[in-house]
Amino acid sequence: MLRHPQFRKLFTAQVVALVGTGLLTVALGLLAYEIAGGQAGAVLGTALAIKMVAYVAVAPVISALTLRLPRRLVLVSADAVRALIALMLPFVHHTWQIYVLIALLQSASATFTPAFQSLIPSVLVDEEDYTRGLSLSRLAYDLESLLSPMLAAALLTVISYHSLFVGTAAGFVASALLVVTTRLPRLAPPQRSAPLLERITEGARIMLDRPVLRGLLAMNMVVAAATALVIVNTVVYVRDQLGGSNTGVALALGCFGFGSMAVALSAPRLLRSVPDRRFMMTGCVLLPLGLVAASLPTLLPRSAGAVLLALTWVLLGAGTSLINTPSARLLRAQSEPDTRTAVFTAQFSLSHACFLITYPIAGKLGALAGLPTTAIVLAALATLAATIAARAWPASAPAGIEAVTAAGR
Repeated sequence: MLRHPQFRKLFTAQVVALVGTGLLTVALGLLAYEIAGGQAGAVLGTALAIKMVAYVAVAPVISALTLRLPRRLVLVSADAVRALIALMLPFVHHTWQIYVLIALLQSASATFTPAFQSLIPSVLVDEEDYTRGLSLSRLAYDLESLLSPMLAAALLTVISYHSLFVGTAAGFVASALLVVTTRLPRLAPPQRSAPLLERITEGARIMLDRPVLRGLLAMNMVVAAATALVIVNTVVYVRDQLGGSNTGVALALGCFGFGSMAVALSAPRLLRSVPDRRFMMTGCVLLPLGLVAASLPTLLPRSAGAVLLALTWVLLGAGTSLINTPSARLLRAQSEPDTRTAVFTAQFSLSHACFLITYPIAGKLGALAGLPTTAIVLAALATLAATIAARAWPASAPAGIEAVTAAGR
């Protein structure tokens, strides 16, 4: 796929922007600790909530407002805003300043990501090429989560953490330059100008109208339940319950990333013979089972619990990738060129809305009722969402573009 010149540049832009984002995550944690001390966790938690609100609320509005603008202008402008804000962050001295800048930065990200994702189907027209592109994209996300903290740790041995923000800005500038120098396909503008509210809600209405995409909406909750437990509670499992070290936390997260990458790499080959629905419903089965298994490590001796946790995290990583990797194929097949940006934006927004539910469950319930209870509650939520997905997307519903005009919507 990297022999395709347009995709190669866009994929490289995605990778360098992801590296910049990874450096930002580390630097932001250190900045929060310098400003807030022991309250740094609360500051980062609020910043994470701001990020999710921006993704959910801002993305559809910005997408509707920029619908008629050239994609190159939208992407480069978003990167420029992100680079500027990254350079401003080292100079803040109050937590409210962090919140304002993070809100602006994540709003720019909520502008960039759906526009970028909706552009790739027009670059990779062939279905098999597009599937390979999705696999590489998923792999880039997983590698970033593993390698960026290591890169940041290496850089911090020779520079201050403030300089990491410069690295973040450099990543966004490089992304913008790559987009500028890429020959992008021209997307047809909408045939008519609908009212703003109608344009904002268009993608969500399309997703609710089509059985396949209704099923995907429910699958988003399955993914969110599993991911929230891993992101929020891995450190609690390893350090508090199993007596492990920071290295153990990194290894556990590495197990999750390994499971995801293994599926992402094998997806193009498997999807040649396995229908999308069966592939994704397999993930919907594995994730509740993995969440049930996640209730057991703290009840076992520490060595056995650590082994079970590692295996469970591999399973959860594989399950999330079984759903996430093919999801853009569905969005592409279930949308026309003039509605594609709206549909990708709706998926971006609504999938992140699920985390507004699962993050508090994973965090608050974990602190109040313990990890086994939290895992079981999230397993129940994932099971309910998987059941809804199976019913909303019946096996008889076509997954391709023919479903757009199918009679039984």
